[in-house]
This record gives sequence, C-alpha cells and structure tokens, in this order.
Amino acid sequence: MLSEVLLVSAPGKVILHGEHAVVHGKVALAVALNLRTFLRLQPHSSGKVDLSLPNIGIKRSWDVARLQLLDTSFLEQGDVTAPTPEQVEKLKEVAGLPDDCAVTKRLAVLTFLYLYLSIFRKQRTLPSLDVVVWSELPPGAGLGSSAAYSVCLAAALLTVCEEIPNPLKDGEHINRWTKEDLELINKWAFQGERVIHGNPSGVDNAVSTWGGALRYQQGKIASLKRPPALQILLTNTRVPRSTKALVAGVRNRLLKFPEIVAPLLTSIDAISLECERVLGEMGEAPALEQYHVLEELIDMNQHHLNALGVGHASLDQLCQVTRAHGLHSKLTGAGGGGCGITLLKPGLEQPEVEATKQALTSCGFDCWETSVGAPGVSVHSATSLESRVRQALDGL
Repeated sequence: MLSEVLLVSAPGKVILHGEHAVVHGKVALAVALNLRTFLRLQPHSSGKVDLSLPNIGIKRSWDVARLQLLDTSFLEQGDVTAPTPEQVEKLKEVAGLPDDCAVTKRLAVLTFLYLYLSIFRKQRTLPSLDVVVWSELPPGAGLGSSAAYSVCLAAALLTVCEEIPNPLKDGEHINRWTKEDLELINKWAFQGERVIHGNPSGVDNAVSTWGGALRYQQGKIASLKRPPALQILLTNTRVPRSTKALVAGVRNRLLKFPEIVAPLLTSIDAISLECERVLGEMGEAPALEQYHVLEELIDMNQHHLNALGVGHASLDQLCQVTRAHGLHSKLTGAGGGGCGITLLKPGLEQPEVEATKQALTSCGFDCWETSVGAPGVSVHSATSLESRVRQALDGL
C-alpha cells in the first residue's frame, strides 16, 4: 500500500460534432476539455475514510473497522453487468446519508464507496484515507464532470493499492499511466459511471481516461491519432434542459418527416467525418486554411442542429455575439440551452478574445477560455498544481 500523497487530474469532455446524430448510428467526435477535476488522496492511520467534495458541499467520514465487517460479496459482478438496484440500496445503507440528501450528492458518495469497497475488496485490510475531489467543471452541464470524477477515483484507488504503479518519478511534475494501466482505470471508471447513470455509453469516461479526441459510433470507440490542441471559448448559457426530451423530439421529427430529417442526420455524419479528416491532417503544424474549414463545419452543423429542433434562443444569442467578433460557434451536447463552443483560431489578439468573453458574460452566460484535445488522466507533483489548485478552490 502506498503511503505518499497522490495528486490526480482528469479532463471533462465536449462533443465537437455528431450530437443527436450519434443516437441514430452516426459518428460523433468527442474531445477532452482542459477544464479538469482534481483529486488529492492522503493515506493515514486514523482508522477513518474521509471524503470531501467541496464543489457540492459533501464531507463524510466512515470507520474503517465498521466497513471491514461488511459483507461485500454483493459487489461481485461481471464486466458487463451494471450495479443492480439491490447493490445500490446496500451501498445507501453503508453511506448513512439522510433521506432528503440531494441526488447529486447521494450518487457522488455512492460512487466513491462502490469503487473504494470494490477495488480494495481483495486487500486484507481496508486502508484509512483522506480523499478530496474538486473540479473546474460545472456539474450537470453535459461536460463529463461525473466521468472525470469516476476516472480520478479509479486512478487514485488503483494506484494506492498498487494494482497499478505510480508513474511519477522523482523530479517529474506530471506523468501518465501505461496503455494497459489506462485500460484498467477506464474499466473501473465505467463501473463508477454505471452507479451514477445506470446505462452510460462509455464515451465520457473513455475521453477522460485517454484524453485527446475520440470517434464514437454504435458502441465502438477509437482514438484519433495526434489531434491538435484547439483553443476554444466554452460558454454555459445556464439554461436548463432535458436531454431525454430533446432526444425524443429529434426522434419524433424523424418519424414525422423522414425524407427531410434522415438526410440531415446523414449530413451531420459527413460533417463529423470531414472534421476527423481535417484534424488528422493538422497534426503538429496546422495551417490557417484548415481552421477556416473547421469554422465552416461548425456553422453548417449548428444550422443542421437548429433544423433538428434542438436549438434555443440563448444559443442563437451566443452565435450572434461571437459572430459579431468574427468567431464561429455551435452548441455542444444536447442543445436546448446548455453549452456552446467557439473556435479561437491562431493569431487572434487577446483583447479581442477578452471583448468576446465580456460580451458573453454580459448576456448572463458563464464563459471559459480553454482548450480541447487535452491530456487524459494524469498524476502530478504537489508543486506543479499549486496555482491551479488554489484558483479552483478559491472559486468554490
């Protein structure tokens, strides 16, 4: 069992192209978002397991001796079986949460306990740990915050019990695990996502684990080779939406107007494939002309998504504001509000970026300047993350 402090981070995700079309068997491109979730794990000898999630106001503590006495045979499961309602009910008893506990808080605690008890199940004794997890990602915005949480937990718990080695060597500021170890992290993170979402696609945890860009189609996930890191503005309109209702709306429109909507979905598929091709060509030395193609694809996809009925006045406003500054935007995720992305091409003066951010903020939106194509789950030295950790915690 490792004794040193572990600092781990994992990225969120945005859908670049293919949202909604992916439900109908088309390609979606998902990219790692460099707004990250951070985890600090400190082994100790207090006989307690402490979990702190300052973003959502959670602070829980359990006696290791009590957890040790639990019959954890209910956690036995195959790779493909989602945690059953019975297993989740037993975890609720262990968690000891009040009945009126908010769903987000309850699921975050249950996921931690599920991964802690499952990963350490074969250890002779359960470890005493102090775990703090905080995030730059807004929860419930379709940016993969729950997957980044599950990935951080899986990576840290697997490392502390030496199921996988800590890849950080003396003097290094950051490092990543081997492909084989990342596959194990991803497998466990997917189980954590199942506790939260029941039947997730696996895209969010895969993007958070591997980083970069992924292509997803009909359950098959593949990494894009050496995608460029693209600078973007990420804007949260703060307009709540129901993903379920929006997906159902597109399905109904397809049934009502098959000759119109089916070609739209095929066209969105072609946009995803063209974007994949351009990203593959950009590599290490992208040309300005390639950015212009990406901007055209963004504009076309946004019009298609509006035609599918998943636009919103707030997203129209976002596109208008950024267009006035010569920039190109589209919704990302379910639509109907939620978030949008704006591509920042090279050579853009910082005052122009700041003016755009200010204009978006004055609409009542939240706006971040960040990048996509970010590294996946990573382990850090304490000093390398000091300023970013302080900024994230100051914002809570």
